[in-house]
Amino acid sequence: LDTLEKWVTEIFSEIPNNGLPKPSFGHLTQPFDTPEFHKLYRVVPIRKVHSLTITWALPPQEQYYRVKPLHYISWLVGHEGKGSVLSFLRKKFWALALYGGNGETGFEQNSTYSIFSISVTLTDEGYKHFYEVAHVVFQYVKMLQRKGPDQRQVIWEEIQKIEANEFHYQEQTDPVDYVENLCENMQLFQKEDFLTGDQLLFEYKPEV
Repeated sequence: LDTLEKWVTEIFSEIPNNGLPKPSFGHLTQPFDTPEFHKLYRVVPIRKVHSLTITWALPPQEQYYRVKPLHYISWLVGHEGKGSVLSFLRKKFWALALYGGNGETGFEQNSTYSIFSISVTLTDEGYKHFYEVAHVVFQYVKMLQRKGPDQRQVIWEEIQKIEANEFHYQEQTDPVDYVENLCENMQLFQKEDFLTGDQLLFEYKPEV
């Protein structure tokens, strides 16, 4: 550690600190013309694949990194077991895969907005019924909204334990990638959460 500290001091001590706060664009509260979101856009892909992506523009969620509400919702939406959206769509032979969420960094999440997306990989038959597929997804989200999170703390704690295990038993990563990730975390989280803020769930707050 002494050697590492010496290296860091030699390499980085000459970089000036201008004392400026992190820039915030939180005053730009309406970055999108949301009526434009109420449209279906068709894109012709290069390779033969059918994919339906539904995207929501939400208020910025980065302040809730200790709660990770979008991670919680994506966990429920992306569940593949009995009673899940994907299980239902597979029984209909309409879908092969489904995933949803927010990367919680960069374009997807910042001080202006957060993006939440659900993407469904469709079969040829599912492509013929993509309106019905979209309807099923919206029905499921509506059900989650109606039931609310109050009775789902057990699920949140399950996610918390899984993420904690993955953090404690993760494989060693490339040092350069790790340092780059830490530098990004330093722009997003409180000092005590630099190492863990992008992975662990700390607080259960159903109102969030």
